[in-house]
Amino acid sequence: MTLPVNVRGGIALPAMREQVTFNTSDGLTLVGELATPVGRPIVATLVTLHPLPTAGGFMDSHILRKAANRLPAMADLAVLRFNTRGTSSPRGTSGGNFGGGVTERADVAAAMAFVAARNLPNPWLVGWSFGTELALKYGLEYPILGAILLSPPLHRTTNAELAAWAGNERQLVAVIAEFDDYLRPDAARVRFASVPGLRFIEVEGGKHLWVGENLTRRVLTEIVATVNPEALPLPTEWTGELAAAS
Repeated sequence: MTLPVNVRGGIALPAMREQVTFNTSDGLTLVGELATPVGRPIVATLVTLHPLPTAGGFMDSHILRKAANRLPAMADLAVLRFNTRGTSSPRGTSGGNFGGGVTERADVAAAMAFVAARNLPNPWLVGWSFGTELALKYGLEYPILGAILLSPPLHRTTNAELAAWAGNERQLVAVIAEFDDYLRPDAARVRFASVPGLRFIEVEGGKHLWVGENLTRRVLTEIVATVNPEALPLPTEWTGELAAAS
């Protein structure tokens, strides 16, 4: 009998993990990983967009890595992570150079083309920090069910791009940390006022980087509550096989 272990930190639960690449319209190769449930159908697909690469963001930024390590097993979700252009991680380096959120439009397009080619169901964009800018600027170009914004700074998204989400059938969810470094709840409510259908989630005690297991669990819970609420509550213990951390 396998004793239960606490689900925390870098623990990796069972999943099919595939190293993937896809090509952009401007000739770059992006590297990533697709993690899917073992022996069960995929309920929804998370296409993750990482924080600012010039500030250390990459596909292994901890919330995205933990989503890939846990959510295929706990919530039957597929999790696609990839390095945007010019970004490096242990998985490898994507071609090209950082484009300030402009040329990364082609990176989002390449990821969504991969999702379509693989017939991955019910795609959602999950952006964190800089990744939320890409989701807001370009997400409406694709047949996604919605976008989940973790710590959106709203530095690069124009008012017109934000307002375009108003009245759209795609759901928009913003997870805002009480003590965020860039956009705190009161200011966020003002900026998001043009999207009255937004689901606004304020996380008491949260900070931009979501450091600590309690905040990690809260963020993952809000993601699952949006895309597969029947999987809640997420277990805090796991009995069975484990995988090597990705």
